[in-house]
Amino acid sequence: MKISQRRPITVTAAEAVSYIESNSRVFIHGAMMTPGILVEALSKRESELHDIELVCIHTDGPAPYLSQSASPFFHRALFCGKNVRNHVASGNADYVPIFLSDVPRLFRSPDFKIDVALLTVSLPDAHGYCSLSCSVDVSVAALEQARMVVAVVNPNAPRTLGDGLVHVSQIDYLVEDSSPLWLHDVAQITPEERAIGKQIAALIEDGSTLQLGIGGVPNAVLAELNSHKRLGVHTEMFSDGIIDLVESGVITNEEKRVLPHRIVSSFVMGSERVRKFVDNNPILAMKESAYSNDTSIIRKNPKVIAINSCIEIDLTGQICADSIGTQQYSGVGGQMDFMRGASLSEGGKPIIAISSTTSKGLSKIVPTLKPGASVTSTRAHISYIVTEYGTFNCFGKSLRERAKGLISIAHPDHREALQRAAHERFG
Repeated sequence: MKISQRRPITVTAAEAVSYIESNSRVFIHGAMMTPGILVEALSKRESELHDIELVCIHTDGPAPYLSQSASPFFHRALFCGKNVRNHVASGNADYVPIFLSDVPRLFRSPDFKIDVALLTVSLPDAHGYCSLSCSVDVSVAALEQARMVVAVVNPNAPRTLGDGLVHVSQIDYLVEDSSPLWLHDVAQITPEERAIGKQIAALIEDGSTLQLGIGGVPNAVLAELNSHKRLGVHTEMFSDGIIDLVESGVITNEEKRVLPHRIVSSFVMGSERVRKFVDNNPILAMKESAYSNDTSIIRKNPKVIAINSCIEIDLTGQICADSIGTQQYSGVGGQMDFMRGASLSEGGKPIIAISSTTSKGLSKIVPTLKPGASVTSTRAHISYIVTEYGTFNCFGKSLRERAKGLISIAHPDHREALQRAAHERFG
């Protein structure tokens, strides 16, 4: 990085967004680092602007730019969070199917121009370096490519180490703000999730490298690993559940081959505890998603355990994890990156973990996916499927064998109907 003597201009949020012109593409920093003060200020300029495209992965907090009638803002979602889901369905926003590992490549493409990057950064150190903090993922590429960079400097933003260091000379306008970050409380573990966690823990060997996310199932798995040894973490997301195992010496990262002795992640989501834990902590290497989610890098680690979830799975093993029928629900994200990386890792195990039924009692193991449902992971990519009723490994199994095995771990109330469907299809 070439360091200049240029210093950013400190302005208010309203002044900062006043420099954004019509016909611009604007990147918004994601997750815990969503710069709410800039989002709100930009939304108030609706009568002054036209043809503003907003691009981002998952953001936290309100999305007021999508609640306007005849809005000048159009949202290009690379992941659909709760705050934009309905707008994608109604046409005020659109979704781009893309692997998280590929987003930095998209941003660096000459055909994809980013005019403005709206970021949140930590306080600069004595040498003038801030940090992209809890969301390095795709924001490094956005920062590099943006014509204008506006950054909220927030004392609550932890300083993380890795790819996300930003010298103040790279920032055009600084906005000071001390609002709390968008924190997430630790999810309660249900009995079904606890049962799933026990079964997954039994698949994990000492010396394994873990990839997991946030929520009840990952927390349930981690709660069962207290007797394991020499575990490592190479993931796209770091959350609270890992902290206890680091502090107890279960996670040492000593057998990893990629950045041994360090946890690799690209973004952080969690509570106040995780915010404090990652602050200036050298055990955590925050890498952009083009690195953390690169299959060729993931596979170098031994015994990669990739734990992901889905919305439904059909009797042949097709995984739908990002839509409910034709309605876009979330995004492709990094599931395929890690499923394939785990498959190719020596001793690796790609795992799909799901409760057997929805909150309405419907089976998540289904004869066929809903009409219009997306296939997030193909039936050729999956191996282990775990529900509270058992574990089935699809790898090397025929269609008939898969149907039989998946029915055996479905909820008992739905097995007879699934058996009938399997018989009609496969004989």
